[in-house]
Amino acid sequence: MKTVGIIAEYNPFHNGHQYHIEEALRKTDSDAAVVLMSGDFVQRGTPAIAPKHLRAKAALSGGAALVLELPVLFACGSAELFARGAVSIFNNLGCISSLCFGSECGDIQKLAHISRILSEEPEAYRQILQDELRKGRPFPQARQTALCAYSGDSSLAQILSSPNNTLGIEYLKALHYLKSPIEPFTISRQESGYHDTALCETFSSATAIRNQLLNPDPMQNVFEPVTAQLPSASLDLLRKNYRFSLPVTQDDFSLLLKYRLLLETSTSLTSYLDVSEDLANRIINRRKDFATWSSFCDLLKTRELTYTRISRALLHILLGIKKDTFRHDPPFCFTADSTTISCEAQKEQSALYARVLGFQKKDAQILKEIKQHANIPLITKLADTKALTCAAQTLLNLDIFASDLYESVITERFGTPFKNEYQKQLQII
Repeated sequence: MKTVGIIAEYNPFHNGHQYHIEEALRKTDSDAAVVLMSGDFVQRGTPAIAPKHLRAKAALSGGAALVLELPVLFACGSAELFARGAVSIFNNLGCISSLCFGSECGDIQKLAHISRILSEEPEAYRQILQDELRKGRPFPQARQTALCAYSGDSSLAQILSSPNNTLGIEYLKALHYLKSPIEPFTISRQESGYHDTALCETFSSATAIRNQLLNPDPMQNVFEPVTAQLPSASLDLLRKNYRFSLPVTQDDFSLLLKYRLLLETSTSLTSYLDVSEDLANRIINRRKDFATWSSFCDLLKTRELTYTRISRALLHILLGIKKDTFRHDPPFCFTADSTTISCEAQKEQSALYARVLGFQKKDAQILKEIKQHANIPLITKLADTKALTCAAQTLLNLDIFASDLYESVITERFGTPFKNEYQKQLQII
């Protein structure tokens, strides 16, 4: 069986996502698509609008054969960490033939050219980059300038300024770093851009769809504006679970976050991933003005510190994700609250297991192939994790904590019964 891998968030699953699955299967001539999806928290540093099992079911209905969960350590990390963790899972499964991602560029050769420069960092490129950083340029701007100057191609700056291009380049860098045999492909985004807030005719961005669901017109049904933007199965799932388990926003976690911030000092905050000394001081100095998560991000942002970077840092504080989690060299050190667990892990920051969220019955053969070829455990039942190493169990515990926290907010907001992570069933269609 020839299998293509797709890395996604599906926040929520829309027409563009279904098109991506269909095109990925066609372009790679694959028999099935395996999706690696962020869980209850996503890379922008916010909770997903809907629970992961619901989004996984929408993906299966949209053509995915198998949906795996990207561990929260990687799912809410920087683009580099997000890509490294995701690609490492596919690489360790041993049966993924290709990786297909969306991009604004749509040119795999040009993206691969950029990724090689950024991976190998030739001396001339590195020197220009350092010169730009010494001038006080933000890293993204310095990297764009250095890349254009080194390559002599000014069009590369535009490519690096687009979010899906940037993430695609990180996937290619990860494949290069891991010396993976997985073949990369890319598909051009249709109609809308990643950050577009207005709905398009057919292929609207997830941002635009979320905005409609979170800010509905009181004079019409909340789903009426997005009916044409979502596959019918995804639309039905959202409708059935509306005001029962969705929508969820970052501001639903405001009180929990404020509690965590009140426990910290400017020194302790710098131990968390993505929290610089400057950001730590800003958090402490403005903590008294905290009202909501989103307004606090607006309050803290500067020209160098974007809203997304700040929100991601605050999420790391809430979940207890510290910088030692991503130490490049063994031993792998993970710190959660006051407990530090040290254990050996792979040097390349790879995920140490693959957890199944759901699959299609007709494609159950994929599970057998993974079990036969993978060099990491495949988790189908949380209660059956005896094969996990100390490091893997620690990372899985963080996934469980993050999802139980998310479920607690759902329970509080919508008055629904609490179901812990062990009670949730695989999605099988």
